[in-house]
Amino acid sequence: MQPPPYPSYPHQPAPPHALPAAPQRPPLNGLAVAALVTGLLCMVPVVGVVLGVIALVQIKRTGARGKGMAVTGLVLSAVGTLLCTLVLVGGAGAFVKGFKEGAREGARDGGAFSLRRGECFDTPGGGLQAPAADMDTVPCAQRHTAEVVGTFRLPGPQAYPGDAALRDRVEDRCQRLADGYAMDAWAVPADVKVYYYAPDRETWKLGDREVTCVFGKEKGTLKGTLRQDASTLDAHQVAYLEAANALNEAMAGGPEEEYVEDDLEGYRKWAGEVTVALAVEARALRAHDWPAGAAEPVAALAAEAGKARAYWAEAAAAKDADAYYEHYEDADAHSGHAEAVRAREALGLATTVAAANPSV
Repeated sequence: MQPPPYPSYPHQPAPPHALPAAPQRPPLNGLAVAALVTGLLCMVPVVGVVLGVIALVQIKRTGARGKGMAVTGLVLSAVGTLLCTLVLVGGAGAFVKGFKEGAREGARDGGAFSLRRGECFDTPGGGLQAPAADMDTVPCAQRHTAEVVGTFRLPGPQAYPGDAALRDRVEDRCQRLADGYAMDAWAVPADVKVYYYAPDRETWKLGDREVTCVFGKEKGTLKGTLRQDASTLDAHQVAYLEAANALNEAMAGGPEEEYVEDDLEGYRKWAGEVTVALAVEARALRAHDWPAGAAEPVAALAAEAGKARAYWAEAAAAKDADAYYEHYEDADAHSGHAEAVRAREALGLATTVAAANPSV
């Protein structure tokens, strides 16, 4: 006998979205880099102008990155003669320093990598995997490729950590940002996943440390925002989801082995973590002052969590796989299905898990 991967606890979100491999950034246009360097170093201005123009033409044709660099290099070269003259004359050092710092900031390639949490964007070249010179911000109410759930910068000047280490670091943080951005995973369609854009070895050398985490689809587009956090939900909805999601995090951490017999110790450890999470959930549900319509089903849900907790505690101490299965099934019988749906309905939250909906 084998239990399902997760008991049917409808008051918690489905297991977290898997993070597919990061969309590969388009290649960086070499002439764009050359144009920027020429402009920053105050070299022969006409060279930077020519390089910038050629780079922009190539970027438009190939979808490579570097548009911001090419434009910045072109502009710097256009005023290079004046700036170089001022430097030679003296007294303009502070001005030149500030100008160059601003240029370097603008040369971080813009596009999706300057987007902010809550913004939606479209890719002229196609989906998330398609090369694109830039990404256009669009209202989330209209069709779009992806929605930004958060951004962050990786730490400092150390050497590139390697693809695997970078991926491990980025995936965990992006998933947590997505969980906080869309607190009610029931309302997130099943075909919407978490993707991210991160530096590669080449852009790391240029100082790129920014990571952009987004909701998107492998195929198709989105319409409407998926954001459900304190900025879009009321205090009761947030309190309920925080309590339910505490359990969800523990439930999602089950052993990789399919059968209890193959990792009894791992399953017992998991059961102990779920036991603690159920206590946290029940305590949080009882502590909040719920509106009249939700008070009774939430109280009933907390009671079911207490009953399930007792069986999970027994599973954590099970002497063999057969005993574990028995306690597991007893716990699943107290999942609080009906109570959770009633509480969600009273609070105005989703009452069913969203399916893979191509219209979303």
